[in-house]
Amino acid sequence: MTVSPDNIDVFIWEGSSDIAPRIQQCLASTDIMAIRVDSTTPMPPPREPGRRAVAVISVSIIGDAHFTGQGWLRTEAVPVIWVAAEQRGQDTRFYPPAYSHTLPPSFTGAELRAMVLRAAQSADQADAAQATRQNTPLIAECTAMRTLMRDVELYAGCDASVVIHGETGTGKERIAQRLHELSTRAGGPFVAVNCGAVPDGLFEAHFFGHAKGAFTGAVGAHKGYFEQAHGGTLFLDEIGDLPLHQQVKLLRVLEQRSITRLGSTVQVPVDFRLVSASHFHLAALTEAGRFRSDLYYRLAVIELEVPNLEARGPLEKQHLFRALLSLTAPHGDAEPPEWLQAKVAMMPFPGNIREMANLAERIGIGVRQTGAWDRDLLERILDQFTSLSRVAIQEAPPSVSPDEQTERTRIIQALDDNGWRRQDTAAALGISRKALWEKMRRHGIQTQADRAVPL
Repeated sequence: MTVSPDNIDVFIWEGSSDIAPRIQQCLASTDIMAIRVDSTTPMPPPREPGRRAVAVISVSIIGDAHFTGQGWLRTEAVPVIWVAAEQRGQDTRFYPPAYSHTLPPSFTGAELRAMVLRAAQSADQADAAQATRQNTPLIAECTAMRTLMRDVELYAGCDASVVIHGETGTGKERIAQRLHELSTRAGGPFVAVNCGAVPDGLFEAHFFGHAKGAFTGAVGAHKGYFEQAHGGTLFLDEIGDLPLHQQVKLLRVLEQRSITRLGSTVQVPVDFRLVSASHFHLAALTEAGRFRSDLYYRLAVIELEVPNLEARGPLEKQHLFRALLSLTAPHGDAEPPEWLQAKVAMMPFPGNIREMANLAERIGIGVRQTGAWDRDLLERILDQFTSLSRVAIQEAPPSVSPDEQTERTRIIQALDDNGWRRQDTAAALGISRKALWEKMRRHGIQTQADRAVPL
């Protein structure tokens, strides 16, 4: 894959070094934009849609209390080129394996340009992989999913705001994309924002955009998420994570349908459909005082519920597994063996589709490396995956009564007997799935997947 330098922004944070002038000189003959940043610049700096960002950072800033370079990697996937002595290149505290681009302080112009293009190319490949995952076919074999997809088709053609509820990893963003694809706004942009990843102090800069010179490092005007979604759909994932004072600002935009960029006095009209998602029910957050009721009523004109993977049943699990595996396995249309499909169909996936995608990727790598559906290897992968996903926290919470300890033990035994499938366990205990979920939370019973993904 060839990356063009005409849509790359290079952000330079030099700290106590003097690399910025050299970098700007080395890139002066190219179309790459070289922009200085420092501890006062919003991290990562806002950029125009479609432009690739690469950061060149001196290790001299690592001790800076304002250093948020790792946040670039986590929230925006901006590749970082570290300028440091060669011997520090393998220090995983500074150089995560996935972002191992390093330059010596004596770098040449040719070395810098080649690494910038290579870093931008790796980011493009990551984006392409993400796009492939987002284009995973929507499987709707079970009654709950067929009902959901009928509702999606029914409401896609209107402009009313939608709230999508569902556990983490169930594919809420994919449902939002489908609403957009079937709508009259399909020709416009689909802008997806994870509200939990937006730094509290940068809400205005990210959502409203800024005028040129609005703050240090604002070398040009920038459109925020509201403007980027103009004519299309704005998808706000985990909207329940927005603090109350930011919810007020969102409500005002929805009512006025206009925004004012930071550093400007000009009102800009915005026209977008808002689709929101949360793994918490917003009505419950409203009742608890954590979400504004006026904003809830504005957002939840239409509410959709995405079922978890267990509720979708074994047959749908098989279809999903085949679809996910086709993205990673090298055999094209070759079907995975029946024994493998049957085994996956009966496995619990507390992390839902995201967890199944992880398993499919592991198996796909194994098949790609061996060139065959090696049963011994695949059995080992399944056993390892199962042992990790079923590890319960065996220590009960402190100061529990004997009755509570007895109930906790009974629930863990029932989970073991039913392969940690919550739907089956709830049925065996004669309670609802929601009641089981509440009891697991109260008794501190979690799977390994739950530790990374909220219940």
